[in-house]
Amino acid sequence: MARVAVIGGGISGLGTALMLGRRGHAVTLFEQDPRAAGEDLDRDFYDWARPRVPQADQPHSFLAPVRTVLRAEAPDVYADLLARGAHEYHDFDWFDEHPPLRDGDEDLITLRTRRIVLEAALTAAVRREGGVDVRRGCRVRGLAFAQGLTPAAGIPPRVTGVRTEAGTHPADLVVDAAGRRSPVPGWLTAGGCRPPMVESHRAGIAYLCRWYRLRADGPRDPGRVKTGSATTFAAAGVFPSDNDTFAVSMVLSTADPTRGALTDPAVFEAVARTFPACAAWLDLAGEAQSPVLAMAGLDNRWSSLTDPAGPVVTGLVNAGDSLVHTNPTLGHGVALGLQAGQYLAAHADEVAADPAGYHAWTTRTLRPWFDAQVKADRTAAQRLADAAPATDVRAAALAACAFEDPVVMRARANVRHLVQTPDTAYATDEVDRHLAAWLAARPDFTPTHDGPTRAEWDALIPA
Repeated sequence: MARVAVIGGGISGLGTALMLGRRGHAVTLFEQDPRAAGEDLDRDFYDWARPRVPQADQPHSFLAPVRTVLRAEAPDVYADLLARGAHEYHDFDWFDEHPPLRDGDEDLITLRTRRIVLEAALTAAVRREGGVDVRRGCRVRGLAFAQGLTPAAGIPPRVTGVRTEAGTHPADLVVDAAGRRSPVPGWLTAGGCRPPMVESHRAGIAYLCRWYRLRADGPRDPGRVKTGSATTFAAAGVFPSDNDTFAVSMVLSTADPTRGALTDPAVFEAVARTFPACAAWLDLAGEAQSPVLAMAGLDNRWSSLTDPAGPVVTGLVNAGDSLVHTNPTLGHGVALGLQAGQYLAAHADEVAADPAGYHAWTTRTLRPWFDAQVKADRTAAQRLADAAPATDVRAAALAACAFEDPVVMRARANVRHLVQTPDTAYATDEVDRHLAAWLAARPDFTPTHDGPTRAEWDALIPA
């Protein structure tokens, strides 16, 4: 069994440490923030300043792999998550009746909850896990390297532990789960490693959201309404969440001149009401729980610790946002982080000996979703910046047809839940037949948007 040091106590770090500990490895988790998610979910969610985790207060919907990994590796965490207020939503719940299920359909479930609820459940489980030593308020200052192994000898340097103010902590394997601002790449090059191969793409979009809670004595059902709306230059949607909370969210280009005005709650809500999805939920008269929360400066980044010559270092791998982080549009982050943690827990000894297999697995299993996000963002950013009408008739028809045809909804769900890439899910003869029939019944179909015109939007923005 390996001695493992995990740098970073976010969801990926907590999940990885927990799964490693439950497989018998001796794990030490280092987290520089002394505060942990506790029992007061609202206090931790709304009042905890977390500049290193800018996504913490943004809305989340956890995709099927989150549920699958937790049920397989930590069913107690999953049960705790539901007990704390998270709830399941199957993509077929949109229809009055579920169609006959096929293999895999049972897993197409979204967990609707705030991020803090999952953090609290994982924190409680890690605290109970005897094989995991959590050192909060302990900042890792650097890496320890083995002596005598140099790039000049054709052998990559080997990490043998981490350095803190208290001294060096030895480890057979170090997992960098320090997030998108991880200092580890800098430590590697300072230690004589070849530089990690980093691919980064600016997303060019900004997020704004505001949280609400349904009133105990008020209306609670928005009716059968989609949770997303769009116009040519912006998108908006609602995230139903735990414990009667929901978030209204808007996405627009970082170059949009009205972006700053939307941080005014009155302006934000007035604009949000021009989108049908948001209006239906705001009409429930929920109580506002937060100011308007903004997040921008987003990119999609893949940080590989291997290059054409092989691993740039041994004894260390990265996971979670340190490995791959994508903008939140498609909600991939937590799912990819927990999948990486599950692989590491199952293969820790061999990864400690040689990380090449892990790097190959991440490229094969996780990289396609990074590439899909980059492609989607490139298209979305250009469309939002140009405010151009949609021209891809097939893509627009697929999006509309999914809410009327379970076959197309299944393909959509398989893409959403990281089961199949869009090129695979939508390229079957069955989907083609159902889409063709849907279009034949609507010979005049053209891509449309249900959000406001630019003039309607601008009329709500103070001069």
